[in-house]
Amino acid sequence: MDSISIVYNLDISIDTQRVSDYSRQYSMATGMVFDIKRYAIHDGPGIRTAVFFKGCPLDCWWCHNPEGKSAQSQLIFRQNRCKADKACLNACPRGAIGWDDASITDWANCDACGKCAQVCYAGARELIGQRMTVGRLMTEIERDIPFYDQSAGGVTFTGGEPLYQRQFLEQALIACQEKHIHTAVDTCGYAPWASLKKLIPLVDLFLYDIKLMDDAKHIQYTSVSNKLILTNLHKLSATGAKIIVRIPLIPQINADVDHLKQCAAYLAHLPQLDGVELMPYHDIGETKYQALGQDYQLVGIKSPSSEQIAQAEAILNNHHLTVISDSRRVA
Repeated sequence: MDSISIVYNLDISIDTQRVSDYSRQYSMATGMVFDIKRYAIHDGPGIRTAVFFKGCPLDCWWCHNPEGKSAQSQLIFRQNRCKADKACLNACPRGAIGWDDASITDWANCDACGKCAQVCYAGARELIGQRMTVGRLMTEIERDIPFYDQSAGGVTFTGGEPLYQRQFLEQALIACQEKHIHTAVDTCGYAPWASLKKLIPLVDLFLYDIKLMDDAKHIQYTSVSNKLILTNLHKLSATGAKIIVRIPLIPQINADVDHLKQCAAYLAHLPQLDGVELMPYHDIGETKYQALGQDYQLVGIKSPSSEQIAQAEAILNNHHLTVISDSRRVA
C-alpha cells in the first residue's frame, strides 16, 4: 500500500473557516492518520493524494508500513537523524532512553508519551499518528483538486486498513463525493460485509489485496484467516463494483507456481474484475521495524527476479485476467 510520492508533514496550518464549513455539513467523526502523501501515482488512476489510516487487523510479515498496524500513536526513532544533543535523555519521564556512543531506547519501558520527540529538533524521534477531523482532512485533500482535474486523479484511502476506522472513512468518502473527487479504497477486505457493503456507493475503485489462498498459510503470515476476505471479495464483485486485485509477490511465501495458479483460477471465476496488479516484494520497510523497536521477520528474503515476475504475469494471462504489472511497485 505504498507509492512513489512527495511526503508532506501533517502538522501544517489549517484553514479554520473551511474546517468550520465541513463541520456543519458532516458529523465530526475523527480518525487516526499517520501520513498524507501527495502526487501518488501508483494507487489508482491519475495523480492522487494517499491518506494513510492507522490500525490494521492483519499482521503481515512483509508489511512495509509497520507504523500503520497499531491504532495508537507510536514513537519512532531514526538513528541516522540523531544529532547527539542528548535532550531526549532528560525529557523521558520513564528513563527509557540511555546513551552508549549513541542514543538507546528501552522499548519495553517506553509508553510513547512523545516528550522526547518534542525536544528532538533533528526529528530523529517522532510521534507517528495524528487524530484528525473529517473537516481538517478535507482541507488537505482539497488543496490537490487542480491535480485531480488535470490527470483524472483523486484520493486513495489506504493504511493500515481504512475499514478499521469505518465511520471516519465513510464520512471522508461522503465529503469527497460531494466535491466530485474520485475515491479509491485500498483494503485487505477483512471486515464485516455490512461495513463494506455500506461503502460501495461512495467508492469509485476498490484496490483489494489477496495475499495467500491457503488458509493455514494465511493465518501463519498475516495472523488471520482468509475466509472472510475471499467471501467479501466474491460478494463485492457480484455487486458490479470496480475492483483491482493486488497480489504481493513474495519469494518463499506466495510466488510459487502452484499458489499463483490457484489464485488465478479463483480470480478468473469472479463475477466481475477490472484487473490484477502484481506488487513485487522489497525490503524497504526493514529499517522502519528497527526504528520502531520491532523485529523484521523476512530478513534475507530477496525481491522477485524479473523471470519470476514474468512467470506470474504469464499465469494470470493464461487465465484471461487483465494484468497490471510495475516493477517499481512494492508489496
